[in-house]
Amino acid sequence: MFGFLRNQVTPFAITSHSGEKLYAWHILPLQLYKRHEIALLNEASGYTPDITGRHAFTLLGNNPKARLIIHMHGAAGTVGSGYRVPNYRALSAGDPENSHVLTFDYGGFGYSKGQPSEKNLCLDAIAIVEWALNVAKIPPSRILIFGQSLGTAVNIAVAEHFASKLPPVVFAGHLLVAPFVDVATLMATYKVAGTIPLLGPVANIPPLFGYLKRYVKDQWSSKSRIANYIHAVEASGEKYHITIIHAEDDYDIPWTHSKELYWRAVNATRPIGVSRDELEEAMDVEKKYLGPAGSVFEWKSENGAIREEILKTGLHDVIMGNPVVSLAVMRIFANI
Repeated sequence: MFGFLRNQVTPFAITSHSGEKLYAWHILPLQLYKRHEIALLNEASGYTPDITGRHAFTLLGNNPKARLIIHMHGAAGTVGSGYRVPNYRALSAGDPENSHVLTFDYGGFGYSKGQPSEKNLCLDAIAIVEWALNVAKIPPSRILIFGQSLGTAVNIAVAEHFASKLPPVVFAGHLLVAPFVDVATLMATYKVAGTIPLLGPVANIPPLFGYLKRYVKDQWSSKSRIANYIHAVEASGEKYHITIIHAEDDYDIPWTHSKELYWRAVNATRPIGVSRDELEEAMDVEKKYLGPAGSVFEWKSENGAIREEILKTGLHDVIMGNPVVSLAVMRIFANI
C-alpha cells in the first residue's frame, strides 16, 4: 500500500461526532515492524472494521514507551496523496521502535463521510484525538500533533479545545509546517504560481477588501487560537512545546505567515505581552543563522518553548519529508 510494507499500515475507521465514519491509517514504525514481521505477515491485509483485534493495535496500546504522532493533512487530496507518505516516514524516523503515526481524512475527503467546514473539520480532528486518548489509551504526554497547511489550523484549534478543558489536556507538542494566520490574510497574500497576486491589489483597498471578507464563511483564525492556547497553558502551569517550520520559497503560503503567527504565540506568553520590537531584539541576539539551511530561533517561557525554523528551500509540500521535521519530533519527545 503506497510504498509501505504488508500490514505496516492498518486502514480502519473512527466515528466522528456526527456519527459518520472517518477513514484512518495506523502506521507502524519500521524497526518495530521488523521485530514483529512474521506475526504481521500472517494477518489478513487491508481495511479492518475493528482495529482493536489487529496485532498493530496491540503493539501500540501495550507499549508504555509508545509515542503517537497524529497527522492532520492539508486542504487537497487524501491520506495517500503527494508528499504525505514521505512525511509519515519522516515523522517516525527519529524513533523507529516507538513512534507510531495516525493519519486520517476529514469528513468529505477520500473515503470519509461528511460535509467539510471549519466547524466539522475541527470536530473530526477532536474525535480522532479522543480515539487516541480513550481507545488506544495513549496519554497526552506521549501524543504529538502534526499539521501542514490547512492541517496547521486544525491542529491549533484542537490544541485550544483541549487546553481549555478543566483540567486542561496538554499534549507533548504541536508541530506546524507551512501555517497561515487566517483566511483573510491568506487571501491578501496568495499569488498564483508565486507570481500573480490573487486578491493582493484588492487588499490594498480596505473598504473593498472588507466587503469581500464578509462573504468568507470559514475564518480559520489561527492567530487568535494560538494566543488562546498559550494563555490557557501558561495559566495552568502545564509544560508545552510548539514548533513552526516554513520554507522561504513556499509560494502557496508565504513564509511571512509563520513570522506573524510566531509573534502572536510569543506575545501570549506574558500577561503584559511581548512587543514586536522586543521579539526582534531577542532574535537579533539569539537567532542562529545556518546559511543555506535557513535560521532557527526559540523563545522560552517558564512553562514552554516556541521554536521557529525558517528553511531557505522546501516549497509547500516537499518540506514535509525534510529531516528538519524528524528532528523537530525528536526534540519534542525528548522532554518525556
